[in-house]
Amino acid sequence: MPAKRAIVLLSGGLDSATVLATARSQNYECYALSVDYGQRHRAELEAARRIAAALGAHEHRTMRVDLAGIGGSALTDATLAVPEALAPGIPVTYVPARNTLFLSLALGWAEVIGAADIFVGVNAVDYSGYPDCRPAFIDAFEQLAQVATKAGVEGGRFQIHAPLIKMSKADIIRAGADLGVDFGATVSCYQATADGRACAKCDSCRLRAAGFAAANLPDSTAYA
Repeated sequence: MPAKRAIVLLSGGLDSATVLATARSQNYECYALSVDYGQRHRAELEAARRIAAALGAHEHRTMRVDLAGIGGSALTDATLAVPEALAPGIPVTYVPARNTLFLSLALGWAEVIGAADIFVGVNAVDYSGYPDCRPAFIDAFEQLAQVATKAGVEGGRFQIHAPLIKMSKADIIRAGADLGVDFGATVSCYQATADGRACAKCDSCRLRAAGFAAANLPDSTAYA
């Protein structure tokens, strides 16, 4: 029997690497998808290529979307500073429509290759409060997939897998470690250097460091 196929959104960060390892452990033939969306640095895209190869993705593609043309986020607009202090509300690192567009690209590729499963590494516990990382968004997109595609209206059924959505960062790190993820190869920092070294100050770096501490595992992050 041919392997069941899945699209896995792969940013190059800790969470998406763990998701790819999870899908592989469930015997999916994984088609990893990264998106060059005009983010502040390309280090995470380089990391994604390394991770896809190391974790045995069947294929890895990088697609382009110009979210820098929209702006409104510190991750796509160089005139906006990445915050280095906690603040109430959804932070300026939120990228408008990012996960909606990413999942749309994944859905299109899934339909072309005959995959019914899409994996994404969103998390609603230890995260920055982004609205497109919440269960309600994942459920709504899964419903959209059924009516927005030829496969869906002809009786196919797409499933959006978000295996990390209710896990703490420590639990994600433990799960990834058990699956053999090399976290030193991942890049999570919002303002990493060109060679992928982390700032240790942004929200993503703080969450990552706290996760390793809570998991009681060594932090292999390369810091600037």
